[in-house]
Amino acid sequence: MRRIFVLLSFCVMSLTQFAQTASDYVDAANRGNAFAQCNLGLCYAEGNGVPQNYSTAVYWFRKAAEQGDAYAQYNLGRSYDLGNGVSQNYSTAVYWYRKAAEKGNLDAQHRLGVCFQEGKGVSQNYGTAAYWYRKAAEQGVASSQCNLGFCYDRGAGVPQDYSTAVYWYRKAAEQGNAMAQINLGKCYLNGTGVPQDYKTAVYWIRKAASQGDADAQYGLGLAYQEGIGVPKDMSLARFWMEEAAKKGHQDAMDVCRKRGW
Repeated sequence: MRRIFVLLSFCVMSLTQFAQTASDYVDAANRGNAFAQCNLGLCYAEGNGVPQNYSTAVYWFRKAAEQGDAYAQYNLGRSYDLGNGVSQNYSTAVYWYRKAAEKGNLDAQHRLGVCFQEGKGVSQNYGTAAYWYRKAAEQGVASSQCNLGFCYDRGAGVPQDYSTAVYWYRKAAEQGNAMAQINLGKCYLNGTGVPQDYKTAVYWIRKAASQGDADAQYGLGLAYQEGIGVPKDMSLARFWMEEAAKKGHQDAMDVCRKRGW
């Protein structure tokens, strides 16, 4: 997942440079410079060069957001979404996400899609969710590509189309999105949108499992247990089941308990 706040290039600096940079932003921020206000907010949100203080971060995000800075509008929306420095308020989060999304902020477009999909701060509307996911997906945002693929997979807000679902899952999976890798693996496993191919299914599920995804680890364990797409190997089945069980995956825990692993 993307980080909670948008980090700009200054965030690779040393601690001494952070402190100097934060100090430099203060003067410009107090003079009303929106870029400096947004970045000073980021400094407070991350504790870079100043003590971490979400309330002060919100103060500066708001200053910049009210001047129309899209990054600040996104970060202010995210603050309301998470309840960082302000009382959690999904409606207000949506207000600021929309402001930023309409200016082309990719993170805001994705989060606005999530809000419409989940009905957080707005009435649930899958069609509008898909609209915003597409905006970000077409510009390469992996999480939006995965979610847009899901919309086509389930026919949520768009006509159901497994081939298009696979197209977007693949886009995201190739960028390393674990959920997309799992979903693409399932498409190959079930032959939805692509010819059924167990080996390719295992290939993508393994990608997600190697990133620590418990569902994928459980699925890979099953593949080795049953010999689906790979040679049957109870040693590897146990390894992946135990990895998933360590993360609290209930089905994996049940398998381990029944087999005495």
